[in-house]
Amino acid sequence: MLKLIGKILEWLRGSTLRLLVLAGVILAIWGILSPLGTLVWWLTQSESLGSKRQSLQLPASNDSGGSELPKNLNCYIVFLTGVGDFSTNELTEGEEVFLQGLAQTHQDCAIVKDVFPYSAANENLGGERLLAPVWRFANQAEGWLSIADVLIKIRNLWRFAISADERYGPVYNQGIASAIADQMNAVHPVLHTSKPLKIILIGTSGGAQVALEATPYLNQWLNSQIIVVSVGGVFGGINGFDQADQIFHLRGTKDWIEDVGGIIFPSRWVFTFASPFSRARQQGRYQALSSGSHAHDGSQGYFGKEKILGKEKTYVDLTLEKINQLPIWSHDND
Repeated sequence: MLKLIGKILEWLRGSTLRLLVLAGVILAIWGILSPLGTLVWWLTQSESLGSKRQSLQLPASNDSGGSELPKNLNCYIVFLTGVGDFSTNELTEGEEVFLQGLAQTHQDCAIVKDVFPYSAANENLGGERLLAPVWRFANQAEGWLSIADVLIKIRNLWRFAISADERYGPVYNQGIASAIADQMNAVHPVLHTSKPLKIILIGTSGGAQVALEATPYLNQWLNSQIIVVSVGGVFGGINGFDQADQIFHLRGTKDWIEDVGGIIFPSRWVFTFASPFSRARQQGRYQALSSGSHAHDGSQGYFGKEKILGKEKTYVDLTLEKINQLPIWSHDND
């Protein structure tokens, strides 16, 4: 029996675990070089993005008139996923329930979910030719190998760091803002009218940081009213706070990860009075609210489908309820 166990451990050490270690080393090297990838992407896109610096030039929409959305729609809800997601095409079941609930409640708003906040080119992990097999393995692994999904989180955290970096962030975040505008137009043609577009950016985990960083560009390109809703988000306190009309941060009582943003970013420290974050808070444009007994993720996370103890509603139902109670929906029918 001991020999059998020894052979199994030797087999694991020689194949799967070795593969994971190798993937980890590759991931670390890739993370160090990832800003170069962003800059290379920028060089290939500089002409088209340069034209968007002062005005927005959107491609023709494929809308054929078959959409059930009203033609004069003036509200967009953009969902930016957390660092644990593989792609916008593989949202968790709870995230899908959440977005379906928003669509049913706010039928005058278009739901935009095809923006991957961890790629300036808006490319899902399965589309990265070099490391796509690693990401697919980490995303599809089962049993004890499911811990490999930490590779996806580490990879996306690198992009979160680039978004927050003062050197590479402007390049990266302009790409994300461009992707948001393009996907808004793809879901429903963006109308250029005197009435401001209502753009509600809902970001969870690292998606909240990316939402805030994209806000200045969207504000520059579009006549818009931008509202940022952080759902357990981790974010800095500089970009986006002066341009967003309102920022709401929902945090669960069991979520300690969302506290990280207030620790690692000096712009959010209590005694940093002159930061954009502090100004927004003093002016009442930033509010932090309790979402309930949420953890950061998992079955009891913001999009968890487990029922809350003693209640019939699930954790994702509670998140949807809290967001629907925000004072941002009163003009849906204006």
